Amino acid sequence: QVDLVESGGGSVQAGGSLRLSCEASGYSYSTIAMGWFRQAPGKGREGVAAVDSDDATFYADSVKGRFTISKDGAKKIAYLQMDNLKPEDTAMYYCAVQRGYVGQCSVRAYTHWGQGTQVTVSS
Repeated sequence: QVDLVESGGGSVQAGGSLRLSCEASGYSYSTIAMGWFRQAPGKGREGVAAVDSDDATFYADSVKGRFTISKDGAKKIAYLQMDNLKPEDTAMYYCAVQRGYVGQCSVRAYTHWGQGTQVTVSS
């Protein structure tokens, strides 16, 4: 049973920053990829950023230059630093974990998911 607990969501004005955290537990994989995804009302879930088992990072074009993903492998925590937030970033943000190397930031590539944390950006 892989458990993922997200935190750090909230409401900010456009141009503000938030830092999301995702703590993983309950697995014995030696290497993992961790990703952040989001889903806005009425839309499908999309990849935002991911950090792979070899620490390679992937970003959606819409967040490049504004969001930074990092991973503390020893603590099994992934972070998503979100700067210069825009109203279109408003969504439920989900953390996901996948065993081994993934090589992409795609919803279908990840198996284990958290419950999500809401991010709301007002103009």
